[in-house]
Amino acid sequence: MQLHLQVAPDDFAAHWNAAQCLAGPQVALGANSPFLLGKALWAETRIPLFLQATDTRPEELKNQGVRPRVWFGERWITSIFDLFEENVRYFPGLLPETDDEDPMDALDDGRAPKLTELRLHNGTVWRWNRPVYDVVDGTPHLRVENRVLPAGPTALDMMANAALFYGAQRALAEEERPVWTRMSFHAAEQNLHAGARHGFDAQFYWPGIGTVPPDELALRVLLPLAHEGLRSSGVSSAVADRYLGVVERRCVTKRNGSTWQRDAVAAAQQRGLDRDSALAAMLGHYLDLAREGEPVHDWPVP
Repeated sequence: MQLHLQVAPDDFAAHWNAAQCLAGPQVALGANSPFLLGKALWAETRIPLFLQATDTRPEELKNQGVRPRVWFGERWITSIFDLFEENVRYFPGLLPETDDEDPMDALDDGRAPKLTELRLHNGTVWRWNRPVYDVVDGTPHLRVENRVLPAGPTALDMMANAALFYGAQRALAEEERPVWTRMSFHAAEQNLHAGARHGFDAQFYWPGIGTVPPDELALRVLLPLAHEGLRSSGVSSAVADRYLGVVERRCVTKRNGSTWQRDAVAAAQQRGLDRDSALAAMLGHYLDLAREGEPVHDWPVP
């Protein structure tokens, strides 16, 4: 599941930094990929799987500090240009395609340049929060593309995840003393990996609190921020309460898609099924419950 937020150029850095701060909590609260090829791995196995599947660096290049194309980044930014400059500095082009358009000629003609090569190259660098430049009907814009979340388990769960992201991100971006000025970039990256690996059992660093589990961080900090951000965006309190209430109950019950899947497989194995049969049974129940549409925190364990 990818969330996009269109922002003004001068506001891009604040929104990208805020999205980086939220990545770990997002993954821990919304984890839904605990199994791969029959094995129980991370709470959100997509995160390390995507990195490993695309990482073609030999050990020599890794030791030399060559960056992987799937990465969190390495610093807070002050402009979107910081990210595009890193793309050019760290990552060679994969596709030798060029466009006939001269960007300066387009500007002189009063048109927004397509910047085809920049967009193509940026599409081969898979940041968990990716900058996007695009032109639609002749009008250019910038977006933050949030890529950390899995799909599911239900449409309602996904809407809840989106409400938390858009609301909390806006509130964090508009703070007078932004959280990223009080937090190292490395801590935000560690939060992402802890959230993906441990889910609700993760421990995050958050300024002013210290070490805190995801459910407590959400209940104490992120959900109030999300309510504030959605209110500033013109979202009605009824809508905000509906979707953020799903996240709140998920925190209270400590049940997301990942924990439900693990519990369902464990219950099936306790009934005498082998691992493959237990996984198949879990998936069947998952599909039925997803179609019914109730949020995953209310799903019974068969």
